Amino acid sequence: MQRFLFATGIESSYPVISLPDGTSKRVDEMEKSGHYRRWKDDLGLAHSLGVDALRYGPPYYRIHLGPGRYDWEFTDQVFAEIRRLGLVPIVDLCHFGVPDWIGDFQNPDFPQYFAEYARAFAERFPWVALYTPVNEMYVAAKFSARKGLWNERQATDRAFVTAVKHLARANILATEAILQVQPEARFVQSESSEYYHPSGPDAMEHARHLNELRFLALDFTYGVDVSGRTYEYLMDNGLTREEYHFFLDRSVKTHCIMGNDYYATNEHIVYPDGKVYVCEMFGYYVITKQYYDRYRIPVMHTETNNRDEGAGEKDARVWLEKQWSNLLRLKADGVPILGFTWYSLTDQVDWDSSLGEDAGRVNHYGLFDLERRMRPVGDAYRNLIRTWRSQVDNGFICLR
Repeated sequence: MQRFLFATGIESSYPVISLPDGTSKRVDEMEKSGHYRRWKDDLGLAHSLGVDALRYGPPYYRIHLGPGRYDWEFTDQVFAEIRRLGLVPIVDLCHFGVPDWIGDFQNPDFPQYFAEYARAFAERFPWVALYTPVNEMYVAAKFSARKGLWNERQATDRAFVTAVKHLARANILATEAILQVQPEARFVQSESSEYYHPSGPDAMEHARHLNELRFLALDFTYGVDVSGRTYEYLMDNGLTREEYHFFLDRSVKTHCIMGNDYYATNEHIVYPDGKVYVCEMFGYYVITKQYYDRYRIPVMHTETNNRDEGAGEKDARVWLEKQWSNLLRLKADGVPILGFTWYSLTDQVDWDSSLGEDAGRVNHYGLFDLERRMRPVGDAYRNLIRTWRSQVDNGFICLR
């Protein structure tokens, strides 16, 4: 039986972006938040909240130095402390970036190199049982190859399809590699739960198309046949029949938990001219239910946050209660729920520009600020865990 997990996480994104002067720079959220200096403090803070699990992404680009070459020094220290504290790590092996020598998500060799890294990680840490091999595959592809913001910084349908197929293939090959070492491992597919609303009849077809693309990475991972129109789109943009059947034949669904991330920016209004604007209409329940109805596997709420400014609807404490209530409603309606996550432990930096600007702006999304002082939402989350602990420990929400 997989017990219910209260979780938080260390924000660990590390994409490459373009600077105004035309040069490139890797932006590393663990560097910006001070985690590399204060990692032991951060793990202690997570433990003090009473969470069961910690989403943690070792810096892939720093560890995998080349084929068969790894630098484990920092990761060894961190995971020894995670184990000592009794936290359950959910390990993000790739979080929006790859080592410089691999290049970007357009590289067809990325999946195989990544699988080698995943196996090496599992061999070094055989006690780790929960993984997110590739974090938010759809978002990684969208921002890198459709919006032109990260990594390859392209903005074409062909680049997007290429990124999605490589990310999903990497995810599957890494899953298979880890299972060879740790047969009891389970895989939490942390994916952005999105929805596109048409602004009017003229935008309905475009919204339909985008609503099919949001599922693409999970369709590939779980071996789901896409619609005829989406199949044509994939074929028109470089996917081969052999590649498509790889995904149909290599599904890893039976080893997976579906992680659904939800923020106030996850819903969008689509206009006839192609412009897309952020909105929040349905909420976590409605959108996650769509994903569950499509894939029918257990769910974990793997990311959420909101600004902790202390007033109004956007107050993080109100948002926390709203997400938890949505989760309980899903459980009451028969969806197997395995966990809840406030992401991240500390405030983040430059996510107001989707990491596209290296401006150093602090975003008040954490349970603690960057001085490691608890925010009001941190206290609220700790109290929520205490309030519900006996219920979830007695199997109230667990999957049997």
